[in-house]
Amino acid sequence: MSYVLTEHAKESLQRRSNIQLHWLERAITSPHRIEKDVTDPELTHYLLKIEDFEGRVLRVIVNQSVDPMRVITAFFDRNMRNKL
Repeated sequence: MSYVLTEHAKESLQRRSNIQLHWLERAITSPHRIEKDVTDPELTHYLLKIEDFEGRVLRVIVNQSVDPMRVITAFFDRNMRNKL
């Protein structure tokens, strides 16, 4: 899997130190759900329930229209808790 982190994604991972890089990669490669972005057709949202982190749902937003694909941001989506 080939991807790069945008500066925003790097900052997000540093600020949210509870997001582990291997979770981000697993969300991209084996997500529980995939959603298209409602405003930008180039963006895809990958959602993964992290059992090791109280079942929280990690949302990773990726631009796949470029090579290598770009991870825009990653965060735990409180709205998706208990929905996956």
